[in-house]
Amino acid sequence: MKTNRNLLLTLVVLIIASITPNKVSAQDLSGNISISGAFALYPITVKWAEEFKKTHPNVKIDIQAGGAGKGITDVLSKVTDIGLVSRELNAAEYKKGAYAIAVTKDAVIPTISATSPYRKVLYQRGVKKEAFNNIFITGKYKTWNALGFKSTAPIHVYTRSDAAGAAETWASYFGKKQEDLQGVAVFGDPGLAQAVQRDPSGLGFNNIVYIYDTKTNKPTNGIVAVPIDLNNNGKLDADENFYNNIDQLIAAIVSGKYPSPPARDLYFVTTGKPNNAVVKAFIKYILTDGQKFVTEAGYIKLSKEKLTKELAKVK
Repeated sequence: MKTNRNLLLTLVVLIIASITPNKVSAQDLSGNISISGAFALYPITVKWAEEFKKTHPNVKIDIQAGGAGKGITDVLSKVTDIGLVSRELNAAEYKKGAYAIAVTKDAVIPTISATSPYRKVLYQRGVKKEAFNNIFITGKYKTWNALGFKSTAPIHVYTRSDAAGAAETWASYFGKKQEDLQGVAVFGDPGLAQAVQRDPSGLGFNNIVYIYDTKTNKPTNGIVAVPIDLNNNGKLDADENFYNNIDQLIAAIVSGKYPSPPARDLYFVTTGKPNNAVVKAFIKYILTDGQKFVTEAGYIKLSKEKLTKELAKVK
């Protein structure tokens, strides 16, 4: 009789276990996540990792910046779990199994040195899209005189040497590809920012977080944005002048005043739909609680509708 009771108790326990969800606590979640890719996403990804590990101490996250091209190559080669990509993916990448999840948004901004002798006038006139095209794509404009200045000094144009989402996005503003961009090629966002900073005749482009200090909201690194004359009237109107601080610029991107491209979504890319529990938990965190760090880090939040759509990709 006692044996029968024990068997019955064991059976009940097994039935309960079979219908009870297998929930993993934050403390129980453990494993490694390897990430590489876009300089644009690197700072916010580091922040997300730091915050995530506060509640998941047994998860190790390794993050390496190296450009969007490296990010997509590494993840499709299964060298990493996640690739950071700061541009739209192409058909060939999707065909190879790329699975893109938008996590935030930012923009590529044209830049000059804070010591540029042309800075004041540029903030009165702005620069037309056609003029940027003639500098970065056709190479037709070679001196500052071409922009209406009484100067024959050459425009020192800088671009990226690595396969970069920022460069691809800036080129796409003109309907072109990264390889169509003119200029001295420099590796990485920090490198390009430094090159422009040191050159009063320089002209380049950077992601927002490499131009502005997120603590002061003001330009940093000795570089400033070059305003775009969006309506091509030869002057910078009040509603086009939103570069003085990061809050103004972000508001312009959200409202659509700043064009897209060069504004764009930023992506976490996996090979196929993520099925690793640790990777899924990290991405879900980013699309929920992690969004509260986006604005303070100098990025733009995705809309609620967009976040819901992206979150469904990891369920």
